[in-house]
Amino acid sequence: MDALAGLLDGPRARSAFLLRAIMRPPWSVRAQDEAPLSLVAVTKGEAWVIPDDTAPVRLTAGDVAVTRGPDPFTFADDPATPPQVILLPGQRCRSPEGEDLSERMGLGTRTWGDDLDGPVSMLIGTYQLDSEVSRRLLRSLPPLLVQRQVETPLIPLLGQEMSGDQPGQEVVLDRMLDLLLIAVLRAWFGDQRNSWFLAFGDPVVGAALRLLHNDPAHPWSVAELASRVGVSRATLARTFTELVGEPPMAYLTDWRLTLAADLLREPGTTIGAVARKVGYGSSFALSTAFKRVRGISPQEHRVRSQA
Repeated sequence: MDALAGLLDGPRARSAFLLRAIMRPPWSVRAQDEAPLSLVAVTKGEAWVIPDDTAPVRLTAGDVAVTRGPDPFTFADDPATPPQVILLPGQRCRSPEGEDLSERMGLGTRTWGDDLDGPVSMLIGTYQLDSEVSRRLLRSLPPLLVQRQVETPLIPLLGQEMSGDQPGQEVVLDRMLDLLLIAVLRAWFGDQRNSWFLAFGDPVVGAALRLLHNDPAHPWSVAELASRVGVSRATLARTFTELVGEPPMAYLTDWRLTLAADLLREPGTTIGAVARKVGYGSSFALSTAFKRVRGISPQEHRVRSQA
C-alpha cells in the first residue's frame, strides 16, 4: 500500500447520511451538524458555499465541495440570501426561529428540499469518522476544498441508486460514496501545489513513505531507510522533513500510534498484540509511547472510544 492509499483508506461510510437536495431560489441552508467530513456534488444549476471566515465560493454543475467540520458552512443561491434552514446534529433541521422543518422539507426517498422541480440539485453525503487514520486524513485537508468539473460516472450512478430502496441499498450507497470521495481527494492531492503530493511523488521520500506504511512493525532507523532508498542519511532526513513536515522517525511514531489507536478499538484485542503489530516490543513500550504522545494510556483510550 502506498502512503496516499494508506491515508485515503481511513474513511468508511457506515449508513452515511446521504440525500439529494432540490432547491428553488431564493434559498439558504446553514449546516451546523458538526459533521467531520461532508461531500456536496452539484448536479444541476449553481450554488454558493459560504464559510464563516473566508470568501464565498461559487459552485456550478459538475463541481464537488468537501467540507471539514465541525465548523459550520452555509450553502445558498446567493451569498446575500439569509439562512432559511439550519441543519443540526442527528439530521434534524429547523428554521432560524426554531420551527421543526423535517417533515416539510422531505420530498421523497432520500430527497429533501423546497421544490421537486427546483432548478438546483445537489447530492450530499455526510461522514461520521471514528478512526484515527481518518482523523489523520482530516488534518491534511483544508476546511473547504473544491474540485472543479469532476468527470466520473460515480455521480450520476450515485444519484440513480439514491432513488431506489432495494435490499442492501445502504451498503451500496456507502461504498459508492466512498469511491466518489476517494476520486475527489485523489484529484485534489494530485495538485502540484499540494505538499502531500510533493511528498508522495518524490522518488526518495515517496519510497521511504511506502516502506514505513507497508511494514510499520519493522525496527526502522534513518540509516536503514536511507540505504533502502539509495541516499545518505543526511539527504533523507533533510528531504523528508522538508516535504512531510517532520523527521522520518517522528512520522513513523505518529503513524504507529495512529494504527494502534484504531486497533485498540477492536473487541478482544490485547495491548500486547497491538504493540507487536505496530512495532513495539511490549505492551509497556507501547503504553509509554502512547501516553507520552497522546497524554493518556492505551487502556484509557480504549475506554473512551467505547463510551
